[in-house]
Amino acid sequence: MTDPLQSNKPLAVAIMGPTASGKTALALAIARQIPSEIISVDSALVYRGMDIGTAKPTPAELAAAPHHLIDIIDPTESYSVAQFCHDALRLVAAIQARGKLPLLVGGTMLYFKGLSDGLDQLPVADPALRARLDADAAQLGSPAMHARLAAVDPATAARLKPNDAQRIQRALEIYELSGQPMSQLLALRPKTELPFDLLSFALEPSDRSVLHQRIAARFDAMLDVESGGGLIAEVQRLRARGDLHLGLPSMRCVGYRQAWEYLDGAYDSAELREKGIAATRQLAKRQLTWLRSMPDRIVIDCLGTDTATLVLQHITQAQQKISAAAS
Repeated sequence: MTDPLQSNKPLAVAIMGPTASGKTALALAIARQIPSEIISVDSALVYRGMDIGTAKPTPAELAAAPHHLIDIIDPTESYSVAQFCHDALRLVAAIQARGKLPLLVGGTMLYFKGLSDGLDQLPVADPALRARLDADAAQLGSPAMHARLAAVDPATAARLKPNDAQRIQRALEIYELSGQPMSQLLALRPKTELPFDLLSFALEPSDRSVLHQRIAARFDAMLDVESGGGLIAEVQRLRARGDLHLGLPSMRCVGYRQAWEYLDGAYDSAELREKGIAATRQLAKRQLTWLRSMPDRIVIDCLGTDTATLVLQHITQAQQKISAAAS
């Protein structure tokens, strides 16, 4: 990313952070001070009918500022990094044309990385091949698929865990479609320059244990019957459709997989809570690892009391520098 303080391109703001770090609240605080529209950068919020387990913004929050890329596809469908980048670039341009500040808000770091680093020149998914790989995985298991990947693309296999079924199968699919390892194709990826400057904030906790407490409290609220019937009721409704299963990206979202397995009788309610919180903590750990690899971010303590004030100061300074450079 280029430094927005040294450019006269129009400004967009990224608000990144792990789950439960307060990204939505911060975005709405900014929108109350600066005319803004929010672009969701979240691979789970795209799904319709998945509200509780994704911590989707409430109707009041959605009404407080225009939101985009929420409730745009059915849980049977998939949404790629390439689709996100295409949609985000289109939306940023439209929001800026309306004289507002685009706020890209979320925790799907792969989307942020795709936007800032450029799109991968990778083949699109092939339904027939994907179905065959799914069948192979069901029969052989994820470790065997990982071993298959290691034979053709050792570099990609080395960075993926043997149980990371979704990414292993995508890497195998890319190899079969292109005849080249995914790692090789990624190395050839052209660097793209964004038509706007992205001022990136990372909400990171000064005390990881406090974030863990927030995660536990939020998962408990999701399980509570008062929160719209609770996560279990939501997953029961999704299961009742008859066309969803754990092989879909939507049902592999944190919380949904655990609730589905609970309804299958895999464990009791106490184990559901334990596994759901543990999976969410692991997600937050991965998100923070991604953030540490992004050198251009401005780190903001998500546990601080003046988070919005600090971020607004940075945004105002960036806008002033851009205005000065343009005049």
